[in-house]
Amino acid sequence: MRSDRYSAEDLHDLLRKGADAVVDCVGYTAAHARLLLPFQHGIGSLVFISSKAVYVDDQGRHSNSDEPPEFAAPVTEAQPTVTPSDIDYNSREGYGRNKVAAEQVLLDSTHLRVSVLRASRIHGVGAGRPREWVFVKRVLDRRPHLLLAHGGRGVNHPTAAVNLAALAEFCATNPGMRILNSADPDAPDGLAISRIIAAHLAHSWSEVLLDSTAPPGLGDHPWNTMPRFVLDTSAAERLGFVPVGGYADTVGAEIDWLVAAARSGDPTAALPRPHDPFFLPFFDYAREDTWLAGRPQRSQL
Repeated sequence: MRSDRYSAEDLHDLLRKGADAVVDCVGYTAAHARLLLPFQHGIGSLVFISSKAVYVDDQGRHSNSDEPPEFAAPVTEAQPTVTPSDIDYNSREGYGRNKVAAEQVLLDSTHLRVSVLRASRIHGVGAGRPREWVFVKRVLDRRPHLLLAHGGRGVNHPTAAVNLAALAEFCATNPGMRILNSADPDAPDGLAISRIIAAHLAHSWSEVLLDSTAPPGLGDHPWNTMPRFVLDTSAAERLGFVPVGGYADTVGAEIDWLVAAARSGDPTAALPRPHDPFFLPFFDYAREDTWLAGRPQRSQL
């Protein structure tokens, strides 16, 4: 049956008789979390999907700050978080703060056994923001060169949807009160991701690895995060969780989905729109070609 997650009446109809497990993928605020509390006695296990956006470094910077956070090591669940708030959760400052507020409502509940899963950049078939499209589209456009800022060394830890789903299932069948990071067992950088996608599509291009002298924004890509942002997933592993696979093992289905959508004319509107403000800057081919035409014969780096 279909129901509105944000309707108390619909939740009552769905959960009044109880549920062995509930996986909440679209709870963003404390108010959303409180809607589940009347049914806590009947929920065997609750899995709440949160985000790594909750974490802050020693300077209070988080993944949506104007300045990127800097962590000395992979981030564990013990890392401090942003202060909870109920400001607009669709804003850069509000997203993580509302997630923390929702987490606290659920973790402070009397009877719920809740697993909070803090995921990183999710990839998979049906992704609402398929970041892999940045490289897949370049292959489909037969671009002969690939420019990568910072030499492609940027890292923003990916999380395969199948790995997140497997962890949710693991927690649902092993109820408890816990916070766990969710990310792939490996954290490839932008260069590695571009090569994985190109190899999957049997495409080759000339890699132009840019250094700090390159113009700002040139060679940007969705994993161009410096300093690197990597999650420590050992807490889940200590519980006995085994991920489905690493990035290269799990990303192929999404790549094939994106290619099929593009070649079929995208009848289901799965692909980003041509003027999507998130993706548009990554496809400024004219700027790249102009820079390439005037560059020294030797590649940067």
